This record gives sequence, C-alpha cells and structure tokens, in this order.
Amino acid sequence: MSARDEHGSGRADAVRTRLLGGLRLFALSALLLAGVSSVGHLIGWVALTTTLGPTAYLLLAHPQSVTSRLRSAVTGHTVAVGVGLACLAAFGLWSHTSVAEEHRATAAQTGAQALAVGLTLFLLHVLDAHHAPAAATALLITSGITRPGPPLYGLLVGLALVLAIAPLLSVAASAQASGRGDSG
Repeated sequence: MSARDEHGSGRADAVRTRLLGGLRLFALSALLLAGVSSVGHLIGWVALTTTLGPTAYLLLAHPQSVTSRLRSAVTGHTVAVGVGLACLAAFGLWSHTSVAEEHRATAAQTGAQALAVGLTLFLLHVLDAHHAPAAATALLITSGITRPGPPLYGLLVGLALVLAIAPLLSVAASAQASGRGDSG
C-alpha cells in the first residue's frame, strides 16, 4: 500500500469516526430531550427549555470536560436559579409579564437579567464550577419566561432529568462503542 493510499484510508477512518460519533450524539440527544419533553407533558409542565440543549450537548459530547462535570452542572444551575430568583425579587419582578409576552424588556428586567448573569458567572468562577448553560438558566428566570410557579417547576424537572440521565447515557454509549472497537 502506498503512502497516498494510507493517507486516504486514514482520512476515511477519521470521517467514519466523526460520522459514527455524530450519529451517537444525534440519537442520544434526541432520545434524552424527547424523553424530558414527554415527562413534562405527563406532569403538565414544560420541562424542555432552552437551557437543556447546551447542557445535554456538554454532558453527551464532552463528558470529560471541566464544564461537563456533574458538580459543575449541578452547581451552575443551582446558583443560576438562586440568583435568578433573588434578582426577580430585588427588582420587583416576581409576577411581572415575561419579555416574550411583552415583546420587549423593561429597564428593571434588563437590570435583573444583566445582574443575574453577572452574579452567576462571578459565583461559578469563585466556586470553580464552570458551566456556561447556567447563564441561560439565569436569563430564563429573570426574563420571566421561566417565572416562579409551573414554568420554573418544569425547568427544574427538566434539569434534574438531564443531569441524571445524560451522564448515564454517555457512559453506556461509550462502553458500547468500546465493546465494538469504535473510537467515536
């Protein structure tokens, strides 16, 4: 086999590995998020929110990353929820209409959103628990989209399910791939 053939074979193997890895992520994320949405439907809350996509991505695609550590994800979203709720209270927005319903943000909402994300990032840095999707959680709460009550309960259920199930799916898929000799 010539060097040119070996190079082409190596490239084909790399493409195959990427495709298999992509298909694995497609299947795992679709299964996980459809399951979360189904649970939400069963309990009557919206459990599938925008913060779950990036969280699922990190936990499934990069399970060894610092931002994917379960401690970072749990701490990140817990801090974001606490800070988001505190900012709602501090800015008097507890029952305010969401930015999605109003099609604009008030000055108080903008202040709450900016402060919530800033405080979340500050605290995650201090706690050494980096998890970028937590900033989305803080925004969802302070924008009123995931306001206290059923919207927030749904978000919490969705987060709990993703944080519990995604690492298990990732380990199971990795073990299955290792058993087949796949590296993706």
